[in-house]
Amino acid sequence: MTLSRRDMLGLIAVGLAAGALPAVPAQARKISNFNRRMLAPPTKTEVFGDASTVSPMLGEATPQLMEEAIAHYDMIARAGGWPQLPHLRRTLVAGSRGRLVRALRERLIREGYLPPQARGSKRFDKQVVQAVMRFQRNHGLRVMGHVDNATIDALNVPAETRLETLLANQPRVEWAVRGIAPRYILVNIPAIQIDAVQNGVVYSRHNCIVGMPDRPSPALISKVSELNFNPYWTAPRSIVRRDIIPQAMKSGNPKRFLQQQRIRIHDGFNGPEVDPDTLPWPDIDIRRYVFRQDPGDGNAMATVKINFPNRYAVYMHDTPTKQLFTSSQRYFSSGCVRVEQVHVLTEWILRGTPGWDRRRIEQVVRSKERIDVHVDNKPAVIWAYLTAWPMADGFVRFREDIYRLDGTGFVFGQPQPVGRLAGQPG
Repeated sequence: MTLSRRDMLGLIAVGLAAGALPAVPAQARKISNFNRRMLAPPTKTEVFGDASTVSPMLGEATPQLMEEAIAHYDMIARAGGWPQLPHLRRTLVAGSRGRLVRALRERLIREGYLPPQARGSKRFDKQVVQAVMRFQRNHGLRVMGHVDNATIDALNVPAETRLETLLANQPRVEWAVRGIAPRYILVNIPAIQIDAVQNGVVYSRHNCIVGMPDRPSPALISKVSELNFNPYWTAPRSIVRRDIIPQAMKSGNPKRFLQQQRIRIHDGFNGPEVDPDTLPWPDIDIRRYVFRQDPGDGNAMATVKINFPNRYAVYMHDTPTKQLFTSSQRYFSSGCVRVEQVHVLTEWILRGTPGWDRRRIEQVVRSKERIDVHVDNKPAVIWAYLTAWPMADGFVRFREDIYRLDGTGFVFGQPQPVGRLAGQPG
């Protein structure tokens, strides 16, 4: 993905609640090679509506399903696991034949993706295509129905490792279900997706952007309290120090840079505005001076900020850099969560709040007027770190341990940046 200078400024600007930086594509490459052969995002934002029967990633039945999944993978591991497949010189596709296809069938049978009677054949038929597609979908891979080396990598993760992943996620599931309410928003951080859930079914599922490994998003439980339409954005001190000041200095003209980004500096919160040229760049006292971006085009939170009380100063929001939702590895923020098709979610959040519907939201967004809305029918908010979660269809969804927390005992709280010891605060 090639970004224009304007896009780069938008990213610097501070998608920063967002944490999006000009080097985002490189950052995405550094995160992992696990999905390096994906050519398209494996997930998409979908609105299922009020008549939905789609099950959420986390529901009241998930702890019991997790116990069953652990028993199932323990049995597989005790029986010797599954065969390892060699890397391919060319992709296996429908119609392929040979010993490698027979080995693929055996691998899929061992995990339950094919029935035992499918054993022995050397033909890559429709049944195998469907099993491969389901496996790819469940592992966050590009759903193609043919087997490339990215799929081989996922197939070759040992059964014992999958079992360890399930055991690491069991206490996370038991903690997260405490936040379930008649209406709740689940952010599954490793899945980089959000469920809006009402009465046990998914109303909408959104692609999202979460924290980079060195600026991880926390796991928390709260309730939506307020929506800020066309908000100001007050940059956290860490972002001022790590991003805004260095980028302003690099530009050669900090004042002009801030004007381009429509960022004003104030002496204290809501204090008087300060001329940037009067400050000692780069040694600005960020405990004293507040960097605040005006509402409107290019604002880091774009059209809306979704607030909920928490100790980590994070929230959900819109973004001006929507092209990043097309990435299959959406770990670009500084800890907050950006939501694709955010106004599907805001309309759902505001149900039960008098005077608010889709038309009213659209009017306010177009007006660019700064408006705060107290939410009456408050949905619960759950941000969870789930690298494995079972579903009612009998299959487990697995995702990469992007923050390297499996095996550390992490359940909830603020993870340490990757490279440091991760634990379970508070």
